[in-house]
Amino acid sequence: MLVHVVSDVHGNADALARAADGAEALLVLGDLLDFVDYDEPSQGILAEILGPDATVEFARLRSEGGPGALREYTRALWADVDDPAAQVDVAVHRRYEQMFAVLGALDVPVWLIPGNVDVPAVWPEFLARYPQVRAVDGEVLEIGDHRVGFVGGVPLPPGIEPRAGVFRAFMREAGEYTAAVEALGPVDVLCSHAPPAVAELAYDVVARTHELTSPALVEHIRDHRPRLALFGHVHAPLTPRIRIGHTECLNVGHFRRRGTAAAVRW
Repeated sequence: MLVHVVSDVHGNADALARAADGAEALLVLGDLLDFVDYDEPSQGILAEILGPDATVEFARLRSEGGPGALREYTRALWADVDDPAAQVDVAVHRRYEQMFAVLGALDVPVWLIPGNVDVPAVWPEFLARYPQVRAVDGEVLEIGDHRVGFVGGVPLPPGIEPRAGVFRAFMREAGEYTAAVEALGPVDVLCSHAPPAVAELAYDVVARTHELTSPALVEHIRDHRPRLALFGHVHAPLTPRIRIGHTECLNVGHFRRRGTAAAVRW
């Protein structure tokens, strides 16, 4: 069975429409939305509402700012916007209208989990229109002759709780995320948005930062030895692929920039 896998779509609808070409199924490992577009500062929800200069400074502070600098900057920006949550909600819905229409037009089944730049709470209204697109966070499916487990979002560091904000990023409390991973049990293919907590997979050489990753995924791999662990989240990893014991761990790529799916056969 030939399966195509994408992650970090970030609004690239044109390429997404071709992502399943030649495949028997498409797995989407999160981040359909483009909240902040680091490559094109004029794009993304932040730039739409606050302008491209806000994106440029957001990117700079994310890479170079001290503790709390990015949070204070964004708080000050939104303070001058009339009902920012409502404006973000409109932009989120408009983008999901486009992305789900693209996924719903594909002629293969699509299995989807949320990334941190997703708002899965609003997905049901779109999924109801496109029955061939299925949200599978926390599920284990038989796809071909393989058991495939899915866990979405990104875990926060232990002791940190998700913060309410203008944009409801899908960040999960560490214990909740660990429980979701453990609940999958043995699988042949482990699919997540976040990478396993391995330094080479976590470090983004462009953003120059260590992204959030999951120790629970590493433990799951060591305990259950899946054939594959597939993930995204880190756009420019120090290395896209390593092996943990029996398991091939693969960052399927920054689809927003690359525009082609990873092809996996089983």
